[in-house]
Amino acid sequence: MLAAGTMTATAGAPEAPVDLGSAGNFTILSKTGITDVYKSTVVGDVGTSPITGAALLLSCAEVTGTIYTVDAAGPLPCRVTDATRLTAAVGDMQAAYNDAAGRTLPDATNLGAGEIGGLTLAPGLYKWTSNVSISNDVTLAGGPDDVWILQIAGSLTEAAAKNVILTGGAQAKNVFWQTAGGVAIGTTAHFEGTILSKTLIAMRTNATINGRLLAQTAVTLQMNAVTQPVL
Repeated sequence: MLAAGTMTATAGAPEAPVDLGSAGNFTILSKTGITDVYKSTVVGDVGTSPITGAALLLSCAEVTGTIYTVDAAGPLPCRVTDATRLTAAVGDMQAAYNDAAGRTLPDATNLGAGEIGGLTLAPGLYKWTSNVSISNDVTLAGGPDDVWILQIAGSLTEAAAKNVILTGGAQAKNVFWQTAGGVAIGTTAHFEGTILSKTLIAMRTNATINGRLLAQTAVTLQMNAVTQPVL
């Protein structure tokens, strides 16, 4: 018997992971810039395109990986100029967003009326036609090959000091949060999975994520730890 609050997927076939293409090589990818309150720690590659590298405000010391820009602006001495690589990655980011948003036959629609804090989610496809809030810890329970795709038509907000928790061998690389609205990860909160946002992704003070921040507008950091998931 399932514990109270556990939501079970009922689809006939499991979801395939979202194909991130070359965007999957980036921990943070943004079209309109990355702001930062020092000191953040980013493990993995970072890039902005098509905006100038002057809009990428992370310092070299904050990134364990490569910082890519479309021009000669940006942090020195570590910045690498590669407009071609970035154009391809941004295109793949948009394709991945469309893939996640285009999945059909959800296992649950408008679960919790948009409040998923306190729930345990089985693998599957979840759809919301409004905003989603995580006001208490939420658990994703499944095996190492299981996939979660969470389609959100509005914004996604995680409250301060709350957590997205993976259990049973579930892996962050197989969790995809697709949001048409903005994303806010609260102060000291922890998050898991790849965020594919059509708008802003804002990490509040000392929030952490094991995953990726892939934004079609901006990413804002405030003394955060952002770590690319194990592939």
